[in-house]
Amino acid sequence: MNLYITHSLCRLHDNGLGHPEMPERIARIQDQLISTQLFDWFLHAESRAASDEELSLAHHPDLVKQIAAALPEKGVREIGEDISLSPGSLQAARHAAGAVLDAVDAVESGRAKRVFCNVRPPGHHAEYNEPKGFCLFNNVAIGAAYALQKYGYERIAIVDFDVHHGNGTESYIRREPRVWLGSSFESPLYPFSDPFSDVENMVKMPLEKYSDSAVFQEAWLNQGLPALHAFNPQLIVVSAGFDGHFLDPMANLRLHEKDYQWITREIVRIADECADGKVISVLEGGYDLAALSMSAAEHIKELFGLNA
Repeated sequence: MNLYITHSLCRLHDNGLGHPEMPERIARIQDQLISTQLFDWFLHAESRAASDEELSLAHHPDLVKQIAAALPEKGVREIGEDISLSPGSLQAARHAAGAVLDAVDAVESGRAKRVFCNVRPPGHHAEYNEPKGFCLFNNVAIGAAYALQKYGYERIAIVDFDVHHGNGTESYIRREPRVWLGSSFESPLYPFSDPFSDVENMVKMPLEKYSDSAVFQEAWLNQGLPALHAFNPQLIVVSAGFDGHFLDPMANLRLHEKDYQWITREIVRIADECADGKVISVLEGGYDLAALSMSAAEHIKELFGLNA
């Protein structure tokens, strides 16, 4: 079975008027699934709120306290570069991380093989002790750490095809050798990470400005996918960012929604061979609402086997 997890409280996080990371992002994805008559073909659930202890699986305990103390009573408060808080931000972020925890429980219990978490704020830029780049907590890192601790996984792969490199996820896998990271991203571009891989459990695939579908697919076919298969993961977690789409205003790649269908098909194929089919996908970037909703729908259709 396939499972879709979200929560209405994820919409409470407000970055301010005109900000690209807006509550409508998750609403548009869900509307697209409903309008294309896909929404009734999988299970639905609302996420739990991650506890302080669960958030601290991948973050310094003081980070939660710092964010809680900085919440404004009303309006929007900037607390750092590309980081804003509103009164509901911590609630939203707890439910975003909680969705991934629920997804891990679901695949471990046999309730679902594949899960999509339609949540925000995104997470892959959040560092151990610092929110960054629209991200408060690193949802995929928290989920991986939870699976390692609670269920005794030995090999978890994180696949990140967001147009921006997940610096926070990289910092996590550098501390945790049981987790592998494969990441394609435009370079140079925020967060201006070193484009080279220098540890065994990471493959970076920097893509030049204006790279198209052929370049993206070649990078994954020649580097990312073979390394993912060789790692032989027991679980694959996807940082699903759709901001590499040619319509997205935040970057310069020239991808199409069919590219997300393609990479998802390849991830699922490897999951079927290595991980008993278990894939958890978590929304990251994607800021043109039309491109985001179409790309996410293609990703979900392939993830859930609804393209036949």
